[in-house]
Amino acid sequence: MGSINPQGGSRGGADIVGGGIGEGPGPDIMAAAPLDGNKVMSSDGEHVGKISDIMLDVRGGRIAYAVLSEGGFLGMGSKLDAIPWNALTLDTAERCFYVDIAAQRLKDDPGFDKDRWPSMADEAWGMSTHSYYNRQPYWQATKDVVERDPAVRPLEH
Repeated sequence: MGSINPQGGSRGGADIVGGGIGEGPGPDIMAAAPLDGNKVMSSDGEHVGKISDIMLDVRGGRIAYAVLSEGGFLGMGSKLDAIPWNALTLDTAERCFYVDIAAQRLKDDPGFDKDRWPSMADEAWGMSTHSYYNRQPYWQATKDVVERDPAVRPLEH
């Protein structure tokens, strides 16, 4: 399978493909809970794990990362990876996510243990993680859009 999103989303969010649009609010705006447990496929078509958590930048009001759970048995021994949200594509027809990175590269990502999470608010950690996935950090992408487009600037009171 080829790359789903070779240019990388410039909006700062996950791309959406597929025709699996049903009743309800999705897929443009939806609850995060139904996305937990969705399988993740690599750019070379390998099932690499499942979404275990979706991490919010609470102060910035954005989705920052999806946490991928790889391997393990009954949740033990599994490695976790924080994937920048803008490195994912939601396939509504297949009900899965695609990450634009080869399976082996994802396996080579050091990731982290479920009992030792990194400080995801640390800018150096975030820059390194986004760089690994060849994505612009979400906080910079949003800032660039706001600075370029006066229509999306916050209202001034």
